[in-house]
Amino acid sequence: MIWMPHSSVERRFTKAYDLYADSIFRHCYFRIGDRERGKELMQDAFLKTWEYIAKGNEVEDMRAFLYRTANNLIVDLYRRRAKRTEESFEDLQEKGFDVASSERTEKETEEGFTSDEVVSVLGKIEEPYRSAVIMRYIDDLSPKQIAQSLGESVNVVSVRINRGMKKLKSLLPKYG
Repeated sequence: MIWMPHSSVERRFTKAYDLYADSIFRHCYFRIGDRERGKELMQDAFLKTWEYIAKGNEVEDMRAFLYRTANNLIVDLYRRRAKRTEESFEDLQEKGFDVASSERTEKETEEGFTSDEVVSVLGKIEEPYRSAVIMRYIDDLSPKQIAQSLGESVNVVSVRINRGMKKLKSLLPKYG
């Protein structure tokens, strides 16, 4: 479906929000480890997408476009943070940037890890492997969809997923 402004653009955009807002939020949250900032980035991704469409531009694959927009916003955030200070992901969590609940859900108890623990370990995996793992296993995107979102080949994405998972397993005490 090609996305472009016309009389039904608001309905289609609302439908896209309903379909993709949760997955875009999860993607942002797991990339940066901050629930509130993840929500802001998700909202910004939709706002920028709306502005793009409102200018008369077409969006062929809304999901891929939203992920690409969210990724660009995350990169911008990292660049701004790097300019201010050279704090690590762990330092940010220690200073209270991670406001996620540390209580275990039933599923987390069965699996042995809280979402905070997974976020912490994911923070130790270097880019671009972290993004590929998050998009594949948290956002539930296929390698082809990830490739479209990142502007990479499917082969490159598959290699990143594989290497990222090897690193993740080595960092998780249960698997390491």
